[in-house]
Amino acid sequence: MQQSEKGTIQPSLPLRTAIIGGGAAGFFLAINLKELYPKMEVTIFERGKRVLAKVEVSGGGRCNCTNSFAEVKDLSTVYPRGHRLMKRLMKGFSQHDAYEWFERHGVRLVTQDDQCVFPLSQDSHTIINSFLYEVRRHGIEIKTDSKVESLDTLSDYDFIAVTTGGSPKAEGLRWLTDKGHEIEQPVPSLFTFQIKDEALLALMGTVVEGATAMIPGTKLRAEGPLLITHWGMSGPAILKLSSYAARHLAECLYQAPLTVNWTGSRDIEVMEELNDIIVHYPQKQLQTIAPGRLPSRLWTYLLQKCLGQRSNTRWGTLNQKERQRLANMLSGGDLYQIAGRAPFKDEFVTCGGISLSSINPSTLESRYVPHLYFAGEVLDIDGITGGFNFQAAWTTAYTVAQAIAKEAANSL
Repeated sequence: MQQSEKGTIQPSLPLRTAIIGGGAAGFFLAINLKELYPKMEVTIFERGKRVLAKVEVSGGGRCNCTNSFAEVKDLSTVYPRGHRLMKRLMKGFSQHDAYEWFERHGVRLVTQDDQCVFPLSQDSHTIINSFLYEVRRHGIEIKTDSKVESLDTLSDYDFIAVTTGGSPKAEGLRWLTDKGHEIEQPVPSLFTFQIKDEALLALMGTVVEGATAMIPGTKLRAEGPLLITHWGMSGPAILKLSSYAARHLAECLYQAPLTVNWTGSRDIEVMEELNDIIVHYPQKQLQTIAPGRLPSRLWTYLLQKCLGQRSNTRWGTLNQKERQRLANMLSGGDLYQIAGRAPFKDEFVTCGGISLSSINPSTLESRYVPHLYFAGEVLDIDGITGGFNFQAAWTTAYTVAQAIAKEAANSL
């Protein structure tokens, strides 16, 4: 970087910014920097052959680009790590600002009933094409197949922004620790669970709305739809729990107990429903009436698991002990064993990265290297599923763009 010994920029025109990482945060930063300070020369360095690869596949190819936050009362529930910083930064660039930004740049958006925001086209390429158009319009240079492993190789740039995304291992950030930055150990987040239970796996494709997944012995729990797959469990409830429990599960080597409340109701409420069924349908077979609107195949599985041979009996023959066992199983006493993460690399988010203690919380500038900034998942900020990670990318990227633009204007 073109600096004096005191770290101030030497007057030189035009000023130049290098952005390391051609993902969501990198592109958003580059475009906003050019809009805020058009004279800046901006170059994006991407180690791979293609840019915006994660954006393309996110949300099943639809790109859940943000969230309305209408149901979020506390940011800590959606940002297990970094919520305090996000609360501060979102005062400068919020979800509302992101929504307006995309619409202003030709991306029509729609908010679903679950408050997730997608392009109206339901196609991630709408966002990608918008980014690429803006990059061309602003004359931003893109260099693919360009891996940056040392800041020294970019010494002729006035500003550097690191937007490399999550690093699977701490070794991948060593080129930054050498400059004094602290690293929070990276571990996977937002992953599905392997469960070795053949009878359960036979129910693949079954979805349970309003389930609660919990790790016993901890306060870690998450609610939402739960999907049974051919390898175990997935769906929003599991993905959120994996985010909350990312470090705990890593320490356990992804071998841990799991309980599921299939109804989302308390034990006493489930018991009341069971008793009501017994009063009104005593001659009905247990398997013919599923409490809590459970899918029938799942209800049959749970009956067999709980009552064994007695699962074929009539409702009116259940004794008090059997009722209690059923109520307990349905309301959170159903125990499983997590046997690892999904058998394929489906993690799109990593918790950990550059410690927030190593950056200025107002500008995201390094405390150790002047005019070096960080944005996106490379920081120790990560969210649950639902568009929150993209919002973190937009918010942090805009914060950095604004900081660089202000510094550039003050240097001339």
